[in-house]
Amino acid sequence: MESRTKARVNVLLTSRAPQRPFLLALCVVVATLTIYACNIFLTSSSRGADTRIHRVPRNAQRILQQCAALKAIPGPQADFYLRQLSDRFEEGTKPTLIKNAHVWTGARNGTETVVGDVLLSGGVVKGIGYIPKRLLDDITDLITVEADGAWVTPGLVDLHSHVGMLSAPGMSGTFDVNSRHGPILPWLRSIDGFNTHDDAFELAIAGGVTSAQVLPGSGNAIGGQAFMMKLRKTSERSPTSMIIEPPHNLNGSEADGPLRWRHMKQACGENLRRYGNRMDALWSFRQAYNEARKVKQEQDDFCSQAQAGLWDEISGQDFPESFQWEMLVDVLRGRVKIANHCYEAVDLDDIVRLTNEFKFPIASFHHAQEAWLVPEVLKRTWGGTPAIAIFASNHRYKRESYRGSNFAPRVLADNDISVVMKSDHPVLNSRYLMYEAQQAHYYGLPPHLALASVTSTPSRAAGMLHRIGILAEGTDADVVLWDSHPLHLGATPRQVWIDGVPQLGGSPKPTLVIPEKPGHTWKEIPHVPTWDEEREEAVKYEGLPPLAPKKLFKGKVVLNNVKEVWIRTGEEGIKERWAGKNGETGTVVLVNGGIFCAGADGWCLSESKNDGDSHLEIDLHGGSVGPGLMTFGSPLGIEEIAGELSTGDGLLYDAYRGDIPSVVGDVGGVVRAVDALQFGTRNALVAHRAGVTYATSSLLKTTLFAGPSSFIGGLATTFRTGAGHALEAGAIVKPVTALHLSMGRTEPYIATVPTVSVSTQIAILRRLLLEGEDENTETGFWFKRAVEGSIPLIIDVGNADIMASLLRLKADIEDQRGGQIKMVFSGATEAHLLAKEIAQAKVGVILSPVRPFPNRWDNRRILAGPPIVNETALGTLLKNRVIVALGVQDAWEAGNIRFEAGWRSNPTQAALDSHIDQRQRYDLVTSNLEKLMGIEGWIGDEGELVVYQGGDAFNMSSKIVAVASPKRGVVELL
Repeated sequence: MESRTKARVNVLLTSRAPQRPFLLALCVVVATLTIYACNIFLTSSSRGADTRIHRVPRNAQRILQQCAALKAIPGPQADFYLRQLSDRFEEGTKPTLIKNAHVWTGARNGTETVVGDVLLSGGVVKGIGYIPKRLLDDITDLITVEADGAWVTPGLVDLHSHVGMLSAPGMSGTFDVNSRHGPILPWLRSIDGFNTHDDAFELAIAGGVTSAQVLPGSGNAIGGQAFMMKLRKTSERSPTSMIIEPPHNLNGSEADGPLRWRHMKQACGENLRRYGNRMDALWSFRQAYNEARKVKQEQDDFCSQAQAGLWDEISGQDFPESFQWEMLVDVLRGRVKIANHCYEAVDLDDIVRLTNEFKFPIASFHHAQEAWLVPEVLKRTWGGTPAIAIFASNHRYKRESYRGSNFAPRVLADNDISVVMKSDHPVLNSRYLMYEAQQAHYYGLPPHLALASVTSTPSRAAGMLHRIGILAEGTDADVVLWDSHPLHLGATPRQVWIDGVPQLGGSPKPTLVIPEKPGHTWKEIPHVPTWDEEREEAVKYEGLPPLAPKKLFKGKVVLNNVKEVWIRTGEEGIKERWAGKNGETGTVVLVNGGIFCAGADGWCLSESKNDGDSHLEIDLHGGSVGPGLMTFGSPLGIEEIAGELSTGDGLLYDAYRGDIPSVVGDVGGVVRAVDALQFGTRNALVAHRAGVTYATSSLLKTTLFAGPSSFIGGLATTFRTGAGHALEAGAIVKPVTALHLSMGRTEPYIATVPTVSVSTQIAILRRLLLEGEDENTETGFWFKRAVEGSIPLIIDVGNADIMASLLRLKADIEDQRGGQIKMVFSGATEAHLLAKEIAQAKVGVILSPVRPFPNRWDNRRILAGPPIVNETALGTLLKNRVIVALGVQDAWEAGNIRFEAGWRSNPTQAALDSHIDQRQRYDLVTSNLEKLMGIEGWIGDEGELVVYQGGDAFNMSSKIVAVASPKRGVVELL
C-alpha cells in the first residue's frame, strides 16, 4: 500500500503540480498520513483487552531477515554435487581422464578404494571407476593419462600452515605472522598478509599439497582470522582469488547463498608469555568472549522482540552489531572453525572449560603434544571432540612439547579421536606433509587413517569435506597421481591437479624421469612393525617411558632369518660381510657383542644350535645387521630441551656482538663441546634406539629462523649416544673432533641483533688462519692446527658465493703457509652450484637439511629434485666425486637420519640417483662422516652394530631390536 500511495503522489506531482501549486502541500499531507496509517497496527495486551499501537519501521523486512539469518549454519547448498562447473574453473583448462588407477577416495573413513578411471572436467570430478563411453564421447580435447595401476589420492590438505605469511626466502619484510598489539585480535585477517610470491607454493604442490589453512601465528591468544587457500596461483594472481569459499563478509557483502564457514586461530601456553602467564591468558579469553556474549545476547533480545512484533520496544534502535567483536559473536553462534594451538594437559583443560563456559566448539587442537594423554578431557569439549593436529616425531623442542610421542596418533585413534598430521610450515617443509603421515603409519596408525590424516580428516575439520580432501563426483578436481603407494618412504607425485589444472611438467620445466612401473611391492601398502608394548609403556609413563635397554646380554646371541650383514672396517670403511641371494636368509651368531659368524652355511648354523652354550635366539624375519649410524649438526647431547636455556650449555660469547671476557683468554673465545656434554638426554637415547649410536656435536646452534648462534661454535666432540656418563668406557669417542664456524648474511627476523658483513667475516677468518692469534691461546692453537690439516675446519655456510670466497681463501692460505686445510661445508644448500670446484679443492660437504628448503636468502638457490627437476644436490655432488655426508639441524631429527638416507631407495629417487647403492647409503651416515671428521680409526672394527627386525636400515618396515657392542662385550636388548 505504501508503494501504491507513493506512486499516486508521484503521478499527481508530475501531472498537476505545475498548474495547481496549492495541491502539492495537500498531497504530501495525505501521503504522509496514509503511510503512517499503514505502518501501525493494534495488538491485544496479554493483561486483558487493552491494545497498543506499534509503529513498524521502514527497515522491518531487513531486520527480520537479519534475525532469521542468525540461525543459519554454514554448509554447501543441497545440489552442490550436481554442479557442472567449479567456481574456481580456469578458462582453457582441458578435461583429463586418468586411466587404470588405484583410487583412494577418502570416503568411508578412508577405507574406500576404487580400481578404474578418474574424469576431471570443468574443475570438478565428473566420474570415478567406470566412466561410461557416452560421457566421454561428449567431451572434446580430452587429455588421457595412463596410470598403469599407480595410486591416485585427493590433493593433500595441510591444516596448519603459515605459507605466504612466513614467505621463503625469509626476510624481515616477509614476517607477517604475529602481531604485537595485544593478546586478543579476532579482527586481524591472515589474508591481509598473504604473499603470493612465496617460493614454498611450488615446493608444496610438488609434494602433493593442494590446499592449506593459512593461520596467523601463535603469539596471541586470539591471533585472528584464518583462511582455507588453494596453493595454485590463479590467472588473477591475487591472494583473494586463492581462497576456497571466501566468507561473505570478507568484503562486506551479504550472503547470496548458503552461509560459508569462517576460520580463526587461537593459542594458549608458552607462546603467550609476552602478555603474562597462563592465568592472564585465560582471563583475556574470558573477558573477550564475555564481550561477545553481551553482543550476542543484545542481538537475540532485539530479534525476539522484532519477531514478536513488539516494534515499539526497539523503536529507533538498529540491529545490534559490533565491528570489534563480530568474529567472536560468530564463534558463539557456531559459524567458525577454530584452530587452537595448545600443547599441555593444563592448557587443553583450560580451553575445554572455556568452551563449556561460553558454549562454542573447537574444530581442532594443534600441536597438542599431550592430547594423547588426556582423551577424556578432549571429549568434554562443548559441541563435540575436536580433531588433533600434530607432528609425527618433532618433539622436545620446548618444554611444553617434552612429552610428545611418536605413538600419539595411534593412541588418539584408539580413543576414537580424529588425527590430523600437519606441517606448521615453514617449521616443517609443507612439501613433505605425506612424510608425516608415513611416520604416523610406521608407528602404528592404520593406513586408511594415515592417508585420511592429510586429506579427508583435515578437510572435515575445516568444514570443507564437500569439495576437498576427498574424491567423489562433484568435488573439486584436486588430485595426486603417485609413483608408488603414498605411504612408502619418499613417495613422489607424478602429477598434481588443482581445480583440474595440471601443476607439474611442461615448458619451461624439463621432462622428468618418473618411473611409471615402480614394481608390485612399491604399489602395495607398506608393511610396518608392531609397537604395542612400546605404546603401552609410553601411556603408562605419561610420555616419558624409560629409554635404557631392557637387558644387557653377555654371551651368545643367535640371529635367525637374517637377510644381510654390513660391518664397519678400519681401512675399507663400510663393507658387506654377508647377504642372502634370491631371497634366502641366514644366521648370525654374536658372541660378547661381536660377530662370531654370519651366513647360510651349515657351520654357522651348527654354531647357533650348540646346546652346550646358553644363548638367546632372535628371529629377524628377513631383517639385517649393520654398523651403528652417526649424526652431525645438531646440539644432540648438549641440551635436553632446545627452547629452555637452563637445560643446555647456555649462550655462547660471540666476538661479533661484543668483547669476549678476558678470563676466557683470547679474542676468539674457542670453547670445547666436550665440556658441555650431557649424557642420558632423551633425544640422544631416542636416537640410540633408532640405530644412531654415535654423534658429533658442537656448541654452534642453527635454527630455521635465527640461523647460527655464533661465529665460532668452538670445538666439536664425538660421543656414544647410549652412554650413561662421560667417564664410562668408550663414552667419549674423540674429545676434540673439529673446529666449527658459521658464515652468512644477516638472518631474517632477528633485526635487533644483526651479524656483521660477509666481507668482515671473511677478513676475520683470514686473520685467524694467518696466525692472527697467539699460538699459546686456545684460538691461536686450534686455528694453527686447522691450517696444518690436523683438525677439520667445518664451516656452516649455505650460499655458493660465500663458499667460492672460502675456496679462494683456502687456496691463498695453503699457498702462503703450506699444508692442506681439511675444510668441510656444512648446511651447504647451494653447494651443487660449485660441485666441480668443491671436489677440486678437496672440500667435503655435509648436507643439512638433506631435503633443501630456501628458508633464508643464503639458501634460496636450491636444487629441488623430482618432480620439479631431475637433479638433486646429493646426486650432483656425488657425481663430481665430492665426499658427502648427511646431517641434521635439530636434536630431535637425529633419530630419523636412517630415513633420510633411505629416501634414496624410492623408485623415483633411485632412478635419478642410480649410482647410490646400499653401501653408499651407509656411507652417507657412517664412514663419510668419519672421514670428514678425521675419526676413521677412532671407532674401527669394534664399532657398535645395530640389529634390525623385518627389513634393512633404510626402510620403514624394520624395527631396531638390539645394539651390539664388541668393545663393551654386550648386546643391548631394546
